[in-house]
Amino acid sequence: MDATFLAAQGAFTLEDLTPALLVGSLVLLVSVAAVRLSVKSGLPSLLLYLGIGLAIGEAGLGIQFDSAELTQVLGYAALILILAEGGLTTRWEGIRGAVAPAAVLATVGVAVSVVVVGVAGRYLLELPWTTALLIGAILSSTDAAAVFSVLRRVPLPRRITGLLEAESGFNDAPVVILVTALAAASADPAHAEPWWVLTWHAAVELAGGSLVGLAVGWAGGQFLRRAASGSSGLFSIGVLSLTVLAYAAAVSVHTSGFIACYLAALVLGNMALPHRPAVTAFATSMGWFAQIGLFVLLGLLASPERLDEQILPAVVIGLVLLLFARPLSVLVSLTPFGVPWRDQAFLSWAGLRGAVPVVLATVPLTLGVADVIWIFDLVFVLVVIFTLVQGPTLPWVARQLGVATTYRSLDLAVESTPLEELRAELLQVSVGPESRLHGVEVFELRLPQGANVTLVVRGGSGFVPAPNTAIRRGDQLLIVATAETKARVERRIRAVSQAGRLAGWKKSG
Repeated sequence: MDATFLAAQGAFTLEDLTPALLVGSLVLLVSVAAVRLSVKSGLPSLLLYLGIGLAIGEAGLGIQFDSAELTQVLGYAALILILAEGGLTTRWEGIRGAVAPAAVLATVGVAVSVVVVGVAGRYLLELPWTTALLIGAILSSTDAAAVFSVLRRVPLPRRITGLLEAESGFNDAPVVILVTALAAASADPAHAEPWWVLTWHAAVELAGGSLVGLAVGWAGGQFLRRAASGSSGLFSIGVLSLTVLAYAAAVSVHTSGFIACYLAALVLGNMALPHRPAVTAFATSMGWFAQIGLFVLLGLLASPERLDEQILPAVVIGLVLLLFARPLSVLVSLTPFGVPWRDQAFLSWAGLRGAVPVVLATVPLTLGVADVIWIFDLVFVLVVIFTLVQGPTLPWVARQLGVATTYRSLDLAVESTPLEELRAELLQVSVGPESRLHGVEVFELRLPQGANVTLVVRGGSGFVPAPNTAIRRGDQLLIVATAETKARVERRIRAVSQAGRLAGWKKSG
């Protein structure tokens, strides 16, 4: 098969539509099925999507695709949707305490990581300084999607998940600015800016993008609240459109579009807007669609014939990144905030690289830097190898460091007008193998007034519990609570899970 979706000569015609839809729909169906394999194997789904791209590419089915420019354009579009989903589905109360340390980790931590990897590239691989620092910048962005695809089965305390969520939302913007500046300097060294000018420009772009994002999110939310459509589907489109508008508006005034997109989504996701469950479900769907399309596209762009040449350099740089750069950036950034060493150790290991570094590896190509296709190959190989190493071991590392909790509490998005009108919330609690919720009867939970356990799922069967129903390990509890009592319910469940039925006996949740 020798097909191409976007030929270098000639336009995309109606005759090209049918094979494109055929291949595209089959890829999506296989990708959806791959999520089940990902959950069972513990491997991040991004590896499976990259594998699908390689399988249908030039070394597999023979689809020819080699446009770095189109990959970058579609990659940025996908990152906008992924950031929008991240902001819309992040609860402010969950990341409130993590905003400051995450911001430092996404700026100061990025700088530390770039310098360490740059030094390694200069002296271990004998690269020019600009190229070594460019590789360090490309690899400095973590990928929360890769991390959480592995951790779905491992409950973590909110202080860690909140920090990971906030860091992933913040660090794309400064990394994109840095990579673009270093790539431009490599393409035209005579016009390279001094580091202090670059730092000033980055600070201005981040500050300006933040202001644009906050303004668009707040003003857009006020507009949608007054012009709310009765259709949850149309309303969801409007909310997502605002996040895209924030990106476009920020870039139009030469500020950071990525930070604007994320902050606008964060503001919108935490406003009292109607149809919130529908908005969350729509944003999640678009986020999955963007991830699948992006990873498959990156797999298509990669050439298996060249990848083996970069295995050794990728392992060298990856080890430096994993064992020195990431831990040092975490140590420097989080120690002033009093983050426990166990949390720091886990965060150091959880710094998975995903789609963002591979997309950013196309920037030097599009800016005209000579002979840098090997950088894309190196980054691609590094992401695959170290995701294979880190991904499956993250649950084990969490347990060994003692940062895994004994239960998991999830917000459930249910499209229900009565629930919205009553300002009610649904929580799903998973009782872990070491949780002291085991043996506790429902009435002994002493949940706040306005909250109740409405359903227990045990062994695949659900039933409505009585007050004296004993909770067992492996149970799934469905708790209905008013919005005002949700936080107290979570604190109470956490206390009983850790200390048993007598937790806080003198002071109810």
